[in-house]
Amino acid sequence: MSVEREKVYETVPQKGFFGHPKGLFTLFFTEFWERFSYYGMRALLVLYMYDTIANGGLGMEQGTALAIFSIYGSLVYMSGIIGGWIADRILGTSNTVFYGGIFIMLGHLVLALPAGVTALFISMFLIIIGTGLLKPNVSSVVGDMYSPTDNRRDAGFSIFYMGVNAGAFIAPLVVSTVGEKYNYHLGFGIAAVGMLLGLIVFMATRGKNLGRAGRQVPNPLKPEERKKVFGTIALAVVVLAIFIVLTSLAGILTVEGVILFVSILAIVIPIIYFVVMYKSPKTTADERSRVLAYIPLFISGVMFWAIQEQGSTILATYAKDHTQLTYGGFKIPVGWFQSLNPLFIIIFAPVFAAVWVKLGNRQPSTPKKFSLGLLFAGLSFLVMVIPASIHGNETLASPLWLVLSFFLVVVGELCLSPVGLSTTTKLAPAAFSAQTMSLWFLTSAAAQAINAQLVQYYENISQVVYFAALGGVSVILGVIVLMISPKIQRLMKGVQ
Repeated sequence: MSVEREKVYETVPQKGFFGHPKGLFTLFFTEFWERFSYYGMRALLVLYMYDTIANGGLGMEQGTALAIFSIYGSLVYMSGIIGGWIADRILGTSNTVFYGGIFIMLGHLVLALPAGVTALFISMFLIIIGTGLLKPNVSSVVGDMYSPTDNRRDAGFSIFYMGVNAGAFIAPLVVSTVGEKYNYHLGFGIAAVGMLLGLIVFMATRGKNLGRAGRQVPNPLKPEERKKVFGTIALAVVVLAIFIVLTSLAGILTVEGVILFVSILAIVIPIIYFVVMYKSPKTTADERSRVLAYIPLFISGVMFWAIQEQGSTILATYAKDHTQLTYGGFKIPVGWFQSLNPLFIIIFAPVFAAVWVKLGNRQPSTPKKFSLGLLFAGLSFLVMVIPASIHGNETLASPLWLVLSFFLVVVGELCLSPVGLSTTTKLAPAAFSAQTMSLWFLTSAAAQAINAQLVQYYENISQVVYFAALGGVSVILGVIVLMISPKIQRLMKGVQ
């Protein structure tokens, strides 16, 4: 540990939250309320977008609404690159988290206003910026509180992520109930209150609980760099503004055009990352081999998240339009299904962790875990072929089919997601460690960008074909990864 890190570590009260640093309380509840606000909003947003104006929605075409929602998710993940840079070079992680929370809260407040499509796009912009500032940096502050050799570190992160999933579980139950039964804007307002509570907890306790954790700027801009960097940013903003005005006047800047542009961007950026890392003179021969090994794992991650993320779009739509939701006079809010993913993770994550520990050296290799993730993701869509075939558009399916689908994709997530993050750190070239971490999060961005194109076909083809095609592709890719797993393992050059 560096002297500077040692000084930061010493300023954090080390006991006070279940045997962990007191700052874990601050970050646990900050992230709990941030996830509450975000997943509460997500549970309502796509329904609000394509619901009729008479019902309080925006009355968008369903395919357009699903595509916009997917692009929105893609930009949320891409914005983390900017948030990481701002924390590293300008504000430090703690201050960046705070300002991110402000943007998120404002975004939800705008959605709470009955101001139509304009408010929708303004809120999306604010939440994209806010999440990019907050999400990648709050985890970094957690790490700052522990010594690298502290054996409480992994347990601390586990407690922290329990806060993430607890917020994601509770939010749809509260926000969806209010939004669907009473008023969409009131639901969005509750999401804004959630983020406000997170900010209050953060500001009220960070001084005494976090010490200097997250306060230092790791690689601050030098005075001579500031002028150049801020000048470049200002120029980019001006060019972008001119581009938007000119393309708007020319009728080129359409919703469809923006969706296509972001979709292409989300795919091109990872390709550039791979090319730069592979060709860099700073990358050793073994590291170059590991970059090659990472490519099929990255593609697997994109395929997995493409299915997983459709839980809040396609499966939400299926729940609303094709699922029996009324029992004994009680109607199940559509958004409640969004609580299934975090609920299953809370229940089964400790089980999977125990199984991997029990198996020890006998557990599946990293590529095989990725293949299992793809197989279960594929199965989660293939099972939806059954109710789609039986009921079609004529009768309503049992909600248990959706429960089974969400369960299967969570099994896949627990096979792929935790190991994906860990493997990324192991395969990253030394000169590109931070960038490679950003690359893993771009699997979600690329997946959502692809979804923006795919979901537009949902209402134009049969549900059976849609679920069977995507589920089948995921299973086939899973089998391919399984078959080439020995080759991938060799390319990993000793990394397990």
